[in-house]
Amino acid sequence: DLPPGSGKSTYCRGVREFLTALGRKVAIVNLDPANDNLPYECEVNIFQLITLQDVMDRLKLGPNGGLIYCIEFLQANIEWLKSEVMKLKGCYILFDCPGQVELYTHQDSLKTIFAELGKWDVRLVATHLVDSHYCSDPGKFISVLLTSLATMLQVELPHINVLSKIDLIEKMGKLALNIDFYTEVLDMSYLLGHLADDPFFQQYKRLNSAIVGLVEDYSLVSFTTLDIQVVHQPNQ
Repeated sequence: DLPPGSGKSTYCRGVREFLTALGRKVAIVNLDPANDNLPYECEVNIFQLITLQDVMDRLKLGPNGGLIYCIEFLQANIEWLKSEVMKLKGCYILFDCPGQVELYTHQDSLKTIFAELGKWDVRLVATHLVDSHYCSDPGKFISVLLTSLATMLQVELPHINVLSKIDLIEKMGKLALNIDFYTEVLDMSYLLGHLADDPFFQQYKRLNSAIVGLVEDYSLVSFTTLDIQVVHQPNQ
């Protein structure tokens, strides 16, 4: 799930609490080598194998390059992950993944790791979290649509796109259209119309139109909404 700051770790904690209340056995596997402030206890942590800070210090890489190195290192040491995951048989496993977009759109290591998990009889579904405040800016929402589509096609897993922090959706500005427009990804020409009002986007009119056309042609992207802080009883 991605991108950074969308609430992935908070989501994992909330889902664990919910599934535990249902009487399910749950385990969390942290695969983010940059996340050293976890809001939950995890059964498996990539920090046992490698950390982003160590890579940056030793190899003098920046955060993005260091993160790619860490995930490639995890791929090269896939047997370590297999041995840890096999200890969790009978559990619902939540994999808390890094948020950097390029790991899902341009780089194959995580895709390969997910494919290996499938060979171990771990049945996966991808939950892709996007901060809902992007809906308040038509240009950013078009970027979110393209990123979501690229991730769905690259990762090749059953996929749920989620607008997180839905309770804060209008903190960055009033929505141009009804929330159903954004969740169902309805007629995108309306969104292009709002972009036309912004002088900055005039020079990118044809580009935005082509991106919207691409998303609509695939007809794959839609969203569900989530406020992970809202507690529901299991029998509701």
